[in-house]
Order: sequence, then C-alpha cells, then structure tokens
Amino acid sequence: MNLYLRYFDNETLVSNVEEALDFLSNIDEIGMNPVLEADIRDYVASDVLYPKRYKIRPRVYFIIIKTEAPTMLDFKEKRAVRPGEGAEVKTRVTSSAIMRLNEERDGWYEGTIDFKRVLMVPGTGKFQYRDTHFVAQVRAFSGMDCYNRIVDHLRQRVDERSQFPSAKGKNFKFVYLGKAKEMA
Repeated sequence: MNLYLRYFDNETLVSNVEEALDFLSNIDEIGMNPVLEADIRDYVASDVLYPKRYKIRPRVYFIIIKTEAPTMLDFKEKRAVRPGEGAEVKTRVTSSAIMRLNEERDGWYEGTIDFKRVLMVPGTGKFQYRDTHFVAQVRAFSGMDCYNRIVDHLRQRVDERSQFPSAKGKNFKFVYLGKAKEMA
C-alpha cells in the first residue's frame, strides 16, 4: 500500500511511512513533532482506508491517502481505485432504477418530488429557498414522463429560481398506479 501526501502544491506518492515522515519534515510550516509522527504511524498501520486530514492552523490542512496506485500518474488518473464492498450491487441497483425510470408503461403514476422552492419572506421582502414536498397523480408513459410533467407543471406555478432535483436522484420517486385511475 502506497501513501499519497499533499500540502498545497507539495505532493508525493511514497511506499512507506518513513518516506512520508521525511516528506512532511521537509515542510517547515507543518512542524513535525512526536505526537503528530505517532498519529501518522497509527493511521498508516490501521485498516482505515478513508483519507486522513491533519490541521496545521485554521483552514490549513495536509492530507494522507492510502492507495494501491504504483505511480503518481496512476493515482491521478484513478487507475487504482479500490471498489468498496457492495459497489457492484450499487451499480446494479442504480442501473435497474434508471431502467425502471425509462420503462414505458402507459397509465397513471403518482410522482413525489422534493425541491427547493423560492419564496419571499413577508417581513423582509427578501427571498429564500424552502424545501418543498409535492405529490401529484399524472397520466404518463413512463417514470421519466411523469417527472417531466410534474416539473413542467411546477415551473409554471413557482418562482423561476426554484431548483428541481434530477429524476435519477433520491428526491424523486414514482409509483405506477395502473391503466385506469379509480375515482373515489
């Protein structure tokens, strides 16, 4: 396992903790000390795979990332990205959700969308974004058509600065109700 270290424009890819500590000790602003050195050694020895960020002063950090990349070019081009457990399952679920969204089934759909609506604050006359939940039953040919019809409807009735989520995201859901809508 290699280590990628970066502090502003100073960056390197090293193969062990000793090389990493040498790199960091050559940067005066970091101020290597025994506590920082011990923490870096613990991080490198641990099973933790997420990047580690160390604070130098307010809003100034250096980072260490564990990687399988053998060269800096491979690291930069993300050739050694380690897929997380379940990445294959997530890809399958995402692709099936997109397929479901585009599947053509003429009939009634109930679409639910959570979007950012621009509203004026009465006391100040200023505008702000408000999370808004909207549900509608529409006649459509697919989940995507349902999304488009709901968004078109809302665009005619809310401030043009309102923000709508992607149909592929978690803020839009739809349910196929069937060919004929029962009136209650």
